[in-house]
Amino acid sequence: MKFKTAGVIATMVLTMASSALAQDIRFAKQLQMNNLPSMVMEEQKLFEKHAAELGQPDLKAQWITFANGGATTDALISGNVEFVSAGLTNFAILWSRTKGNVKGVAGVAGISLPLLTRNPEVKSLKDFTENDRIAVPTVKVSNQAVMLSMALEKLYGEEGRTKLDTQTVQLSHSDSLQALLNPKHEVNAHFSTPPYSVLELRDPKVHKVFDSAELSDVPLVSNIMFSTTAFHDANPVAIKALIAALDEANAFINKDKKAAAELYLKVSGDKLSVDEVMEVLNQKGSVFSATPQGTLPVVQFMHRAGIIPSGPEKWEDLYFPEITGRQGS
Repeated sequence: MKFKTAGVIATMVLTMASSALAQDIRFAKQLQMNNLPSMVMEEQKLFEKHAAELGQPDLKAQWITFANGGATTDALISGNVEFVSAGLTNFAILWSRTKGNVKGVAGVAGISLPLLTRNPEVKSLKDFTENDRIAVPTVKVSNQAVMLSMALEKLYGEEGRTKLDTQTVQLSHSDSLQALLNPKHEVNAHFSTPPYSVLELRDPKVHKVFDSAELSDVPLVSNIMFSTTAFHDANPVAIKALIAALDEANAFINKDKKAAAELYLKVSGDKLSVDEVMEVLNQKGSVFSATPQGTLPVVQFMHRAGIIPSGPEKWEDLYFPEITGRQGS
């Protein structure tokens, strides 16, 4: 993701013309499993429901699909959407470089991210050699890239966090899927995410080396819903309606995983079984909650590693006050 200077971005964010009278509230989304609460919100029109209950029945959600987190944040900065649901690391970069003029509204969900390989010799992170190539969505800054650096620091200390940089390559998840399943391709590992990881693990030659859930005892809410301070301040009903809608969507998922899995398959069009989706929703590290969990250590690591120019002292620094009264982290 390319950024202009912090001052230019901050000015753009502050001067965005997001009117308090806006009728259509535009949401950026991605069709991945960790965005399931947004899918539930869209299908069940939960944002509209809660906006009406708060006295604004004219507020309508418009959902716009993007291919990756970088594209969603670009859309926010350019004023083409009001809310973005994207990875924690993409959010943290924007929060830091705009000096807090972009903040989190709430958490969305978290799905554990598996690092997969078809190299039978690789049983742990220590086994990767200069001949291996590990695909991540965006080098250095994606959730996967940051999680890999955190795992390496945990294994080798601060100096080891870049140990696999030369073996890491940038590929989209769909391209990484094709590469991993091609025995002749130089990319033989993929720091993946569902649904791609589910499809990859169908191949008996592919196995898991590491899982991001191993980094912490607290399940990480790695997908965040965020917006600009300008929009937040001008649209208090939209903010409250969104948080209430996310709470209801996550309650639906946590209560009935089968119904949630069926809804996911209907919306995404993925060629998975209901059982395969339910297995992901129930696995260790999967969390569906609007309350941010585990976010502070990740963002502080990003600052310590030089990925972002400034870091938060407490988790509440990252979010708008409507959510900070909760027991987050």
